[in-house]
Amino acid sequence: MKVLIADKFEKSGIDGLKALGCEVLFEPDLKDQALADGIGTTGAEVLIVRSTKVGAAAMAGSLKLIVRAGAGVNTIDVPAATSHGVVVANCPGKNSAAVAELAFGLMLALDRRIPDNAADLQRGKWNKKEYSIARGLSGRTLGLLGAGSIGCEMIRRAAGFNMNVVLWSRRYNGQDRPVTSAEADELGVRKAMELITVRLAPSPAEVAARVDILSVHLALCPDTREMVNAAVLSKLAPGSFLINTARAECVDQAALRTAIRERHLRVGLDVFVSEPATPTGEFADPIVQEPGVYGTHHIGASTDQAQEAIAAETVRIVRTFKDTGKAPNAVNV
Repeated sequence: MKVLIADKFEKSGIDGLKALGCEVLFEPDLKDQALADGIGTTGAEVLIVRSTKVGAAAMAGSLKLIVRAGAGVNTIDVPAATSHGVVVANCPGKNSAAVAELAFGLMLALDRRIPDNAADLQRGKWNKKEYSIARGLSGRTLGLLGAGSIGCEMIRRAAGFNMNVVLWSRRYNGQDRPVTSAEADELGVRKAMELITVRLAPSPAEVAARVDILSVHLALCPDTREMVNAAVLSKLAPGSFLINTARAECVDQAALRTAIRERHLRVGLDVFVSEPATPTGEFADPIVQEPGVYGTHHIGASTDQAQEAIAAETVRIVRTFKDTGKAPNAVNV
């Protein structure tokens, strides 16, 4: 079986694929039409990508399986894959801890203004009086949109920071009550709930109305596109924090810029609408020029631990597909 890797990928994963008897072609710089041409010329049956976009042109010919070495599949034209009989699989949950760690890092950075502290020191400016002003996270209420694997990792970390949680998820849509013990077991957050309260809210707007910090952990789909809109943002108290480590399109960007200016929201972003398609390049999203906005380079999943786990899961998916013709974690079957 020929496997084309068209993105950065861990050596352990490449070695694991070779151990399966696969012929592995590592071409991490293939993009757009070059990617489609590469699949055609190599006769690859399996394509592995991280952030590389896979359009309809790549689906024809020998391709049978696309593995997204990560969770979201919004960079892959899944309907086109389905129409060509190409299975699309992902690696859900393997980067959850890494994303949650970055989300809390952004919260701490916003609260203690760590980037501004560091920048002033590098400029030779000492301003302890200004930077001694911070609210602290302990005792604050954290709002979560999404109760997937990342949302659950957020709840576990919230317990360590003594933060109660208000949660909205499509699985509990419209409900307004505490999370039950049975649900805590299902979500894997029973230990956290021994320390803090986790309550469901009936809508994203109701979450925003009850919290100090709103953190977005939604998969991007038609129902969640711009779910965090002006109506939701207007419920946040002035000076609240918004964290987005999910997908930029889940938040109405124009409404967010307005809320930053008018309601003085502090914002931590790891995702942007106008991200470059390549690992390096020019970046000009105007949101990062707004006051009180800290940004990172879509690195939520980019820890060694997460990438090794994703590589192992990718090998498992390919092995199962090679042996049985069925792919674990298939999103279009």
